[in-house]
Amino acid sequence: MANAILLFVLAGFAEIGGGYLIWLWLREAKPLWYGLLGGIILVIYGIIPTLQKFPNFGRVYAAYGGIFIFLAVLWGWGIDKKLPDQWDWIGTVICLVGVSIMLWAPRH
Repeated sequence: MANAILLFVLAGFAEIGGGYLIWLWLREAKPLWYGLLGGIILVIYGIIPTLQKFPNFGRVYAAYGGIFIFLAVLWGWGIDKKLPDQWDWIGTVICLVGVSIMLWAPRH
């Protein structure tokens, strides 16, 4: 389980970080290398979920979406300095509960 969580977190930071670099390049006039580095990181993001042991592509990506929401809230708080409100946290907890059910529910 620890390996699965680590891979979800790595994928999340790769997607958010790569997207953020492209955002900075296109929206905040940062140099081209921001966009290029962001693109490379996004390719790496696409590879990371394939390292998961779960056999179902759809389930892995759906569960990753919940982790992404949690990481995006943290990113906004830590990097953009936008304090999440109670509704952000309630929504995040609901997503994480859903992810846990999807990934670790007993199946035959």
